[in-house]
Amino acid sequence: MIRVTPAIGIDESELHFDFVRSSGPGGQNVNKVATAVQLRFDAAHSPSLSEEVRRRLVRIAGKKVTTEGVLVITARRHRTQQKNRDDAVNRLVELVRRASVVPKARRKTRPTRASKQRRLVEKRWKSETKRTRRTVRSDDG
Repeated sequence: MIRVTPAIGIDESELHFDFVRSSGPGGQNVNKVATAVQLRFDAAHSPSLSEEVRRRLVRIAGKKVTTEGVLVITARRHRTQQKNRDDAVNRLVELVRRASVVPKARRKTRPTRASKQRRLVEKRWKSETKRTRRTVRSDDG
């Protein structure tokens, strides 16, 4: 069980790992060993997540989620499978943790009378400054 928050835990059986060849550092080893990790997590059908968390996770993850609702995270930063596997799991945990936070509802506000007044004074000031910068036309000729 991977503990994400005190209320959310993901069972390791819900995670599917595929190991593929990675680009990047490693010399000739890169061409022989499959060190990159693709972690697949079926967010759409996971019993570990509530409906709200699931919706937020899909929105936050964006293009990492397939049309079937499977979240795919690719990790290839490190030279070993285990480090890449840990990196992928940590990134999944961070995404789910961000999705578990309920966004604060926005309350409509209106500008105060004083702020409106300050804005208008500032506008007049800038207008006056720009007006004085203009070239002076002479009506002589």
